[in-house]
Amino acid sequence: MLRPLREDDAPFILELVNEPAFLANIGDKDVHDLAGARNYIEKGPQASYRQHGHGLLMVALRDGGEPVGICGLVKRDSLPHPDIGYAFLERHWGRGYATEAGAACLAHGRDALAIACVVGITAPHNHSSIRVLEKLGLVYDRMLDLPGIDGPSLYFVPPGSEPG
Repeated sequence: MLRPLREDDAPFILELVNEPAFLANIGDKDVHDLAGARNYIEKGPQASYRQHGHGLLMVALRDGGEPVGICGLVKRDSLPHPDIGYAFLERHWGRGYATEAGAACLAHGRDALAIACVVGITAPHNHSSIRVLEKLGLVYDRMLDLPGIDGPSLYFVPPGSEPG
């Protein structure tokens, strides 16, 4: 189940962004308490909903509604197209949730928002994320450096698309 992030999701966000894998693969978002988590939600996903009509969404289990991760389309000033973003609690890895949620977000972007091209970025060492991007049908294009991200990122595009 996908839904917009709300202020009352702050405890979940606080846990997610401070997991070792999140810190290693995505980076430190400087969220260390509930107030910081609420600020992250307001200035990140909720601001993106208002500005772009899309953003990171809560991914929750259909049965019981337990939050397991976040996934959605992210518009970065440094990229020409939105990218598919996702992060899941480590205890929920390996169950296909990122691929399922990512496919739903890509379909929504294409069908409801008329977004013609969605790209993917990930750290070169994040093999799980690389597999998700490949399962979503994206192909490696090149390495690039992005503002605010330590080190180079792998850039994935839809097959047959012009590099951008």
